[in-house]
Amino acid sequence: MSPSLFNGTTLDEFPPASFEEIKNLILKSSSKCCDLDPIPTWLIKHCIDELVPVIAHIVNTSLNLGDVSSILKSALVNPLLKKSNLDRNVLKNFRPVSNLSFLSKIIEKVVAARLKDHLSINNLDEKFQSAYKAFHSTETALLRVHNDILTNIDNKQSTVLILLDLSAAFDTIDQSLLINRLALRFGIQGIALKWFRSYLSGRTQSVKINECRSSSTLLKYGVPQGSVLGPVLFTLYTAPIGDIIRRNNTNYQLYADDTQLYLALNKSNVDNEIERIESCVVNIRHWMKCNFLKLNDDKTEVIHIGNNKILESVHLDHISIGDVKVKPTESIKNLGVFFDSNFQFNTHINLTCKKINFHLYNIGKLRPFIDIDTTKMLVNAFVLSNLDYCNSLLFNLPALQINKLQKLQNRAARIVTQTKPREHISLVLKQLHWLPVRERIIFKINVIVYNIQNNIDSPKYLQEIITPYTPSRSLRSQNENLLVCPPVKTKSGERTFAHGGPTLWNRLSKKTKNSKNMTSFKKSLKSELFNSVYP
Repeated sequence: MSPSLFNGTTLDEFPPASFEEIKNLILKSSSKCCDLDPIPTWLIKHCIDELVPVIAHIVNTSLNLGDVSSILKSALVNPLLKKSNLDRNVLKNFRPVSNLSFLSKIIEKVVAARLKDHLSINNLDEKFQSAYKAFHSTETALLRVHNDILTNIDNKQSTVLILLDLSAAFDTIDQSLLINRLALRFGIQGIALKWFRSYLSGRTQSVKINECRSSSTLLKYGVPQGSVLGPVLFTLYTAPIGDIIRRNNTNYQLYADDTQLYLALNKSNVDNEIERIESCVVNIRHWMKCNFLKLNDDKTEVIHIGNNKILESVHLDHISIGDVKVKPTESIKNLGVFFDSNFQFNTHINLTCKKINFHLYNIGKLRPFIDIDTTKMLVNAFVLSNLDYCNSLLFNLPALQINKLQKLQNRAARIVTQTKPREHISLVLKQLHWLPVRERIIFKINVIVYNIQNNIDSPKYLQEIITPYTPSRSLRSQNENLLVCPPVKTKSGERTFAHGGPTLWNRLSKKTKNSKNMTSFKKSLKSELFNSVYP
C-alpha cells in the first residue's frame, strides 16, 4: 500500500481511559521503580483506590490536549552489555535501555491499546512482523520459516536464508519522517497526531552508571528503547520494508529490527533467484539510506539449507550484500535458535545441552543447602525454560537428538528429588508431574494450534497453513474439530508445522479440543499426555 492511499477510518482522538482500565494497568505493571519516580510503584499499588482518580485525570488530560508533559519525557539510560562476553570498553557493545517514570509508561500503555485497535480495525498490521503483538513470538516467527524450509526440502529444493543486521536502529529514526508516516500511511490525524508529535519532541536523557549521572541531553532522533511505544513506533516506521520485499517476491519474516529473507532454490533457477534476492537487499539498503537507517553489510549472515543430496546439486558460492560478498556458513543463530545447513539442529541441541549442564552443575552444588521448592524454582528458571524455548522446531527429529535433552531433564529431576541413579527415572518424573521432552514438544505444538483455532489475533502467517476439515457430505467426523493433514513425500515433510500440527491435533480427544479457554485446554492436554506416558 502506498503511504498516500490510506482510505480507512482515521484516528483523530483517543477515547478517554476509565478508572477501571487505569487500575488494571497499574496492578498488572511491574513493581520495579525508576529513580525518576517520586513515589515507589509498590506504594502506588498499595494506595491504588485513592490514587486512581488522580492518575486517570492526568492520563486523560494528556490525551484530550494532545500534549505530553516535559517531566514525563525524561529518561535515565542504563547501558546494558548486549552479550556477556563482549568488551566493556567498547561503547557500541552496550544497549541504551531507557528507564522512564511509572506514570509515563501508564500513559503510553493507554495510547498503545488505542493504537492497536486502530491498526486492527483498518487491517494495517504487517502480517509478517511478530514483535510486540499478542500471540506472536520469536517461536511463531521461526515456526513459519521452519515450515517453509522443510516444505522446500520435501519438494527437493534447498533454501537460501539471509539474516540482515541493522545498526542502532532505534536511535537514528527521523522523527519528522515518523510523524509523516503516521499521518499518511496509518491515518493518524488531529489531536492523536498532535499527541504523538508532543511525545516524540523535546525528549531528554541522561546516563547513570553506578552512582554517577551525566547531564541531560536533548534527543533529536530516535525512539526510546525501554519505552512502551518506542518499539511499536519503530515497526510502523519500518513498515515500508515489507512493501519492498513483497515487490521483489521474496519470502520474509520480521521481528522488530531482525529481518529474514529466504527463497527456494533448485538447479534450474539458482542464478535467477540469487539475483532476485540480491536485488531485494539493494532496494532495502536504498530505502534505509533515505530513512536514516543503516544495514551492517559485514554482520549480515547467509546460510544454504537442504539435505546433503540437494546441497550437492545446488551450488551457492556467495551472496553480494553491498560491497561485501557473504559466503554461506554451516550454522547461524536466528532469534536464539541455531539453524544448521542440514536442518537437523545438531548445533542448537548441543549448545542447549552445554548451557543446561552448566546450570545443573551449579544447582547440584547448591542442592544440599536449599529446600525442594527453591530447587524447583531454579530448575524451572534455568533448565526447563531452556528445554522449552522454541522446542516446537524439534518435532519429529530422530530419537537420538531428543534423548540428549531427555538425559538432562532426567538429571534435573534427580537433583530436585535427590534420587539415586539406580532408581527408575519414570517414577521420579511422574512424582514431579513433568512431561518428558518429547511430550513437551507435542504440548507446545498443540497449544499453538489451539491459539490459531480460537484467537483471531493469532499469527495470520500460521493461520494460512492450517485448514479446518470440512467434509463434502454429512459425516460424524464433521463435529470432531479436525484439521486437514496435507500429503507429504519425505520425513522432512512430516516435520513441517502444516503437517505435524494437524496430525497431533487430530489425535486429541474431543473434550480437549473443545476446551472453552486456554487454561482449561492446557490442563486437559497435559492430563491427556501425562496419562499416555504414565498409564
